[in-house]
Order: sequence, then structure tokens, then C-alpha cells
Amino acid sequence: MSEPVAWVLGSRGLVGRHLVALLHERGWEVRTSVVPWSEEDDAAATLERDLADFGAVRAGRPWLLAWCAGAGVVATPEEDLLAEQRVFERFVAGLAETAVPGEDGVVFLASSAGGLYAGSSHPPFDEDTEPAPLVAYGRTKLAMEAALTEAIAATGLRAVLGRLANVYGPGQTLAKPQGLLSQLCLSDATGRPLPVFVSLDTIRDYVYAADLAAMVLRCTELVRREPPGTAVPKVLASGRPVTVGHLVGEARRAFHRPLRTVTAPGGRGQVLDLRLRSVRWPQVQSLAATTLVAGLAATAADVRARVTSGGPLDPGA
Repeated sequence: MSEPVAWVLGSRGLVGRHLVALLHERGWEVRTSVVPWSEEDDAAATLERDLADFGAVRAGRPWLLAWCAGAGVVATPEEDLLAEQRVFERFVAGLAETAVPGEDGVVFLASSAGGLYAGSSHPPFDEDTEPAPLVAYGRTKLAMEAALTEAIAATGLRAVLGRLANVYGPGQTLAKPQGLLSQLCLSDATGRPLPVFVSLDTIRDYVYAADLAAMVLRCTELVRREPPGTAVPKVLASGRPVTVGHLVGEARRAFHRPLRTVTAPGGRGQVLDLRLRSVRWPQVQSLAATTLVAGLAATAADVRARVTSGGPLDPGA
């Protein structure tokens, strides 16, 4: 059997870098791209060029295309998110045009469970829950899922629509206004108090990045057993929801010293209860094995190393 090949977009982000590492470990050929995401036309042109290159190397081989890119967060302006959506839609249209009948290809889209289910009813939310985004961020993610689903149906490829819980771990971008757990670690390393923008009763699911990479890869194996043209939504979460207050308490325990927090205004688009569960391939959840305390310790060590090095806080910056 030919060596499988993967193309990971967003390879310098938290999910992408851990997925790249795991793919290398499993013997995949891995390709990445440097995309000028801030310029819509330039981003689309770069992706078009790299898609053509990927088309040449994937011929006759099992392949995976993992879209782990995305600079948007809940508070990102709608016009910026719409530009990101247009780039993605142009990309999947190009993929559909270059797809070869019968090829063994899988597309993974990293989406946001929190963005999609923010306005949904009756948690815990799963793949059968009707998405109800509250802000443009969630609406963009839903539109991207729809665009990919349409392209997959037209080409006979397969896809996993990964609806991710809150991902954390070594390598998270600290300058991005998200990632409470990494920001807890940054506050510990710098001694600055942590601004908390939501109620301490807010419930979230946190999944360790290395575990998530293993979950993603397993899902892409399972979807190959589905009929051609299938796009499977999949909630990727630890299944161990915690309150923000509990998270802060666990951080203090992991750091072995006090941690100062201050309540700050904000939290637009955030809801109190975002518990998650999965009813698709539920066996995949067993791969979310890292405990919160262990994950906190590993993330804190990474953040402290970046702070004490005196260099850029973010990898690849």
C-alpha cells in the first residue's frame, strides 16, 4: 500500500501542530502551507497553488486534508469572518473541481462546538442537536460545514466535521483572545492577575491537544468505512465538563501557589452551560485520557519556558 499523505492547513496553530506531530509519528508524509490569511485574495491564490501541488502528490495514495486554520474567535468582527468564509468556500470549490472519482481521500474540518451550540437548548449537546449560533463566529463555522458537506456529496470523498470543545495544551497562541486555560498559565508565569470575563459557574469541556490529535486521526480512519460522499459531524470533547471556578481551583493546585483573578466585563456570545457529549463513534472519546491537572502542568511548563526565554511568546512568531 502506498504511503499515505496529509496536508495540514493551520499547522502552526494548536490543533494543527499536534496533528502534524502525530502524523509524522505514524509514518505519514505531511505537507503544510504558509498562507497570508490576512489578505483574502492572496490567501485564496496561495491555497489554489498548493491544492494543485497536493493533487499531484496524492494521486493513487490514501490522503487526508485537515483544515485546522482560522484566526477568528467569538469577538472577531463579522466582516473578517465573512472573508475567512469566502476563502474556505473558494478552496472547497477548487477541491471539488480537482477531485478524481474513486480516490481515497478524507477532509477534516476543525469547527467549534461552542460557536455552533451557543444558542441550542437542553445540554449536553451532541451531533443530533440542532446548531443555533448566537454570533457571526458560529454562523461562519456552520456555513463552512455546509460548504464542505455539499462538496463532499458532489465528489464522493469523505469528511469529518469536527466540532471541537475547548482545546488546550503546549503551543497554544497566547496573543489570541481565547484559551482560558493557557491564559491561566500565562498569569501564573508572569505574576499578573487573570481577567475572567464570564461567570465562575460557566461550564465548559476542555480537551488536551495531543489527545485531540489522536481523536481526529481515529475519526478519519473510521469515516473511510462510510459510503462515498459522506460527511460526518463529530463532537470532539473529553466528556468531563467543569466550571470555570473549578478550573481556577485546579490551576492553583497544579501550580502549587496562589493565582489571582479579577472579574472583567465582556463575554459577548458566551453562554453558561456548554456541556458536550458524542453519539457518533463514542469509542473515540476514550482517547481523551489526559487529566485536567496533568494537562495543566504540561501547559504551564510550556508557557513558563516561553516567558523565561525572553523571545516571542508564540511559537512561529
